[in-house]
Amino acid sequence: MSQKPVSNYIPALTGVRAMAAYLVFISHYSYIFDGIFPPLMLRFFGEFHIGVSLFFVLSGFLITYRYYNNFHLTGAWFRQYLKNRVARIYPMYFLLTLGAFVYFYFSNDQAITKGYPHPIGLLLMNLTFIRGFFYQFWDTGIAQGWSLTVEECFYFSAPVIFLIAKRHGKFYLQPVILTAFGLVMVLIFRHINWHGFFGNFTFVMLFTFFGRCFEFFVGVQLARYVLRKDFTRTNKFSFTYAGFALIFVCVLVMAFQPIPAGWAAGLESPVGIVTNNYFLCIAVALFYYGLLTESTKFKSFLATPFIELLGKSSYIFYLIHLGYMANMINGAFNKLNDDVFALYDKWGFEWHSPFEYDWLNLFYAFVILNIIAVTLFKLVEEPLNHYIRRSDFLIKNKPRNPENSSEKIA
Repeated sequence: MSQKPVSNYIPALTGVRAMAAYLVFISHYSYIFDGIFPPLMLRFFGEFHIGVSLFFVLSGFLITYRYYNNFHLTGAWFRQYLKNRVARIYPMYFLLTLGAFVYFYFSNDQAITKGYPHPIGLLLMNLTFIRGFFYQFWDTGIAQGWSLTVEECFYFSAPVIFLIAKRHGKFYLQPVILTAFGLVMVLIFRHINWHGFFGNFTFVMLFTFFGRCFEFFVGVQLARYVLRKDFTRTNKFSFTYAGFALIFVCVLVMAFQPIPAGWAAGLESPVGIVTNNYFLCIAVALFYYGLLTESTKFKSFLATPFIELLGKSSYIFYLIHLGYMANMINGAFNKLNDDVFALYDKWGFEWHSPFEYDWLNLFYAFVILNIIAVTLFKLVEEPLNHYIRRSDFLIKNKPRNPENSSEKIA
């Protein structure tokens, strides 16, 4: 069952990204299945936001696995590191966020600005990620992009996390200190009316790096363990399937929690926060450890070229599955449905429309969004990624730079 991979690139972990993005997609559209599935099943689907936790633990693992043993906290190293991160994350986020505010200009869709009267300022807050620290603004622009503020905080913190862990060995204290800092900030600012800056405990624990940092640290610790022990194992315990099962045990626990007023899921209850932030990530780490060290059919499926491609384009899918692009697709379905029924009336038929059922339209949208995501990945994201890495942005490019040649994993 145990194995040793032949390169730094692990296709199954790329496939996991697709799975994580699709789980988030289901959570955002679970209401469409009302009347089709029983209420508990709808609550279960509604807690599939766990895809975000899969992303966070994976980021902690990948960045650590890639950089932990060869980082040097120098200006040149940090500029190259930052260049790689910008190339990977920022171009598509910038373009799609700009698209959201162009859409707002023409449609006046208040979902983009949440009623804030200064869209230019809000656009700048979105493009610089600082909107993620304000309760009033965290879900403006591309709403699900709040998680990128969390990711960027980890990217900037990672070198310092590595340095402290290597020099002082205070690894386990770091998430405690970061979380405590976030909670103290809430105590300071929750009574100050400044657009909800560190506005309440639920917001900080679920939508900022200070509340979610433990998930990244679990990924960091998994990478440190793998770097020490390698990918070989002597026992035959199935971490892949055990971890996967425990992930959905956590989902079930959250599904049974009462939804607090003003929120949308059991995740936002006290038990939900603890389950999501501190137990779920451990189950995810066990699942990843299994993918890294075991040969299973699940791993083989995640590593197939098609799923790998979906994983590579999943970042774009995540950014477009909710918001203005999805709204335009749904609007097109509604118009098509009206046109089909108008045609039926003209012909005197009483047939069903292929766009009559919301759950079927959701399937259509899922397929179309994936096609758009793959197309944008191939034509825009991947070329821009390579262009930035080969450019002299932040630091002069060096031919055959090892930072660029093996970056696939990160």
